[in-house]
Amino acid sequence: MELIGERINGMFKDVREAILNRDPEPIKRHAVLQSQGGARYIDVNTGPTVSAEDQPGVMEWLVKLAQEASPLPCCLDSTNPDAIEAGLKVHRGKAMINSTTADQWKMDVYLPMAAKYNAAIIGLAMNDKGVPKDANDRLALAMEIVANADAHGIPMPDLYIDPLVLPVNVAQEHVPEVLETLRQVKLLASPAPRTVVGLSNVSQRCPNRPLLNRTFLVMAQACGLDAAIADVEDGDLVDAAATAHILLNKEIYCDSYLKTFRQR
Repeated sequence: MELIGERINGMFKDVREAILNRDPEPIKRHAVLQSQGGARYIDVNTGPTVSAEDQPGVMEWLVKLAQEASPLPCCLDSTNPDAIEAGLKVHRGKAMINSTTADQWKMDVYLPMAAKYNAAIIGLAMNDKGVPKDANDRLALAMEIVANADAHGIPMPDLYIDPLVLPVNVAQEHVPEVLETLRQVKLLASPAPRTVVGLSNVSQRCPNRPLLNRTFLVMAQACGLDAAIADVEDGDLVDAAATAHILLNKEIYCDSYLKTFRQR
């Protein structure tokens, strides 16, 4: 189970202010905390307040800071292809691109970029028509991403399909469809692509957010989830992920499995 730390994101007030003031300390602090918390990647998102022309420079700055403070690779998160490529150019090791949709024009931009820089990439099971409700429609879009990734020579283990969970308070009926999509994505290719969710989306604008996140994460792991973009500074969430990993027989049990999960 790979946890991708979500905290270096311009949507958060402290990170947004750090970006605007070019203050490196909050960025480095979150990189260290997420590394210690059990993250395998650090998601780096410039956020919506940065102008399009400034995003490449901000992304480069964020990636350099995150990798100065932590040995982890980054998941580069932006709707601006120039910002993604700017981050890839300065990144050390194998990065991840977050993300492409199943729209052909986006796949034609981001998949060659992933191939050029030997990066993993997240593919969202949606297109310009929006997020499908039905698992079969999600899978059809996932198959388009799989086929295009294969055509660009991207190994399936480097492709992460995100079936897109929506907030449970407005799209409760989507949650079982996401779980079914996770089960069936593994049948789309051999070897199979990996799966990922943006975990915090399920609880957006809900009370009891940590409980909703933890519960959905464990349910999704039981359906084959490989990775989650999540708040790894939430120790209870990481403990739940580690425990589910053990109970699903993904790791050999030891009494110190919680510590081992964070250090692995």
